[in-house]
Amino acid sequence: MTQLLPIPDETPPKRQFGAFSIDCVSRGDLVAWFLRDAARGWGRPKVVFDVNGQGLSLARRDPRYAAAVAEADIIHADGGFLVTLSRWLAGPQIPERAATTDMIHDFAAQCAQSGYSFFLLGGEEAVNAKAAARLQEMYPGLRIAGRHHGYFSEVEEAEVARLINRSGADVVWVGMGKPREQIISLRLRDRISARWIITAGGCFHFIAGEYRRAPAWMQKANLEWAHRMISRPRQLAWRYLTTNPHALWIALRSPAADRGRQARPMPPVLARIGSDQT
Repeated sequence: MTQLLPIPDETPPKRQFGAFSIDCVSRGDLVAWFLRDAARGWGRPKVVFDVNGQGLSLARRDPRYAAAVAEADIIHADGGFLVTLSRWLAGPQIPERAATTDMIHDFAAQCAQSGYSFFLLGGEEAVNAKAAARLQEMYPGLRIAGRHHGYFSEVEEAEVARLINRSGADVVWVGMGKPREQIISLRLRDRISARWIITAGGCFHFIAGEYRRAPAWMQKANLEWAHRMISRPRQLAWRYLTTNPHALWIALRSPAADRGRQARPMPPVLARIGSDQT
């Protein structure tokens, strides 16, 4: 199979925000890494997690989730505000936001050309099936090796793992929401033979057309969360109104932020949030 993208550095710089050691990589880097690992065809699967405001806050409050995060092989920045902060503060810069809702399309386009396959794990049965069908419509060469809804018990995980292995899938997308998808991904890691396991949150709902992405200008302005909150206020308003301020406080209290305040000026409101408070 032909390598379609340049291979990134084996050990990219990392950026620490809260409990997360974030890899400073682009979406293209992530696809290239996967293609390299898939071509090698050995070793246990790599586990790939995202970090956004919800995750930054949850890791401070949920020890199980924090422990799972510490075991990830790769962590990419799904939250755009982390990319912005990395540019304002001294230290390695995260090149771009790698939102899973964009990444899955990057992977699908390349895997359709290279012959690697997907397994979709998570979501309701109807949403999962619709997402699989939609991906195959959008990327005719993409092989969906298998799929399974996200409503199964821990006892049933062994059978789900066998289903994944029988499918021969190269990358498994796990869309169940935090922290369940991270915990299940780690339990699957030692049971399956796929090359990568990537957590996907509500990604299947977007592909299936159940949820809508924010306009491009809102994404660029780090306001996609606001669009989601307005679109689904009952499900998301409390989450965003509580976790966003907490996540920003955590990010600005990170050691890198302390160094950054000495090296590069930040907007006054952010500098106040990150300063020592009594």
